[in-house]
Amino acid sequence: MPADQGATRTEYFETTDFPLELGGSLPKARLAYEAYGKLAPDGRNAVLLTHGFTSSHHAAGRNPENGNAPGWWNGLVGPGKAIDTDRLYVVASNMLGSSYGSTNAKDIDPATGKPYGPTFPDITVSDIIGLQKRMLDHLGVKHLAAVAGNSYGGFQAFQWAVDHPDFMDAIVPVVTAPASPRQAYPELHARIAADPNWNGGWYYDTPGGVTATMRAIRLETLKRYGADEVLADEGLDPAARDARMRAQAAAWAERFDAHSLLILRKAADRFDTTGKFDRIRARVLYVIARTDVLFPPSIVPDVMARLKAAGVDATYFEIDTEYGHTASGADWKKWEAPLRQFMEPLIP
Repeated sequence: MPADQGATRTEYFETTDFPLELGGSLPKARLAYEAYGKLAPDGRNAVLLTHGFTSSHHAAGRNPENGNAPGWWNGLVGPGKAIDTDRLYVVASNMLGSSYGSTNAKDIDPATGKPYGPTFPDITVSDIIGLQKRMLDHLGVKHLAAVAGNSYGGFQAFQWAVDHPDFMDAIVPVVTAPASPRQAYPELHARIAADPNWNGGWYYDTPGGVTATMRAIRLETLKRYGADEVLADEGLDPAARDARMRAQAAAWAERFDAHSLLILRKAADRFDTTGKFDRIRARVLYVIARTDVLFPPSIVPDVMARLKAAGVDATYFEIDTEYGHTASGADWKKWEAPLRQFMEPLIP
């Protein structure tokens, strides 16, 4: 077994006057990230990792900010692993709007001196990757070997391929799709706004905020993503599994701001790259999990047909797993070999 990436830490990139696709700009924009390995002198041995909807930039190794828990792709990213940090410079980026260190609704709006709250501007997936592009430019990255990410991170990988087609050699979108499968923002907003502490979106001023609603949302999400199956294979009985998931949901709800959930969901609802496949120059390794209910294998034939029709060099791999949407990390051994095979010729 290759070595673990070891101790990691969160770094921050900051910029000013960041324009937004739907109009306006952010006077200040901050992006949290982790980085592993060393950038080559020519700046062309980099890989960008992009994370899921409610996850963070902690992709590999052990970050004290996360209780030293392993990163979400810890089995795949590190010295000698499929994404080999002995030879690649790997940047795992947070998202604009997320609650893990990047600019979001809790930040102070310079115009009011108060948190943005419900006035945080609408953003798009193009904005999310646009800020990542600024960060990579700042870090000296001239070209990416690949952009790889799961779920919402896969949205970002597809968006990178159509917005900056000549900046990377390949993308690896995992348990994801090139367009949002449904419009979920109105329902999510209505549910959170029904919390008695919502206060028109200014719940920062109410004791406890909307954490009760956030805990309930997170528990449902964990079950839908396959967490119960993962814990069952760890030998936990139903009561112990439920207790573990409730504890995880409570910890997440204390850290993840409800506005971040709404900001990113609204951006996801707008996401659709299917009409722009003719822009893609990157090779594609598209990975889906057999039991994923969010992005089931039934969507694959249409996606692959559209990619092929656009002349994209695309390969598909299906993870044979019981772990559903969590499989890319929880069952990483089952797709490590095709990922390694795909990555090897991309390493400068």
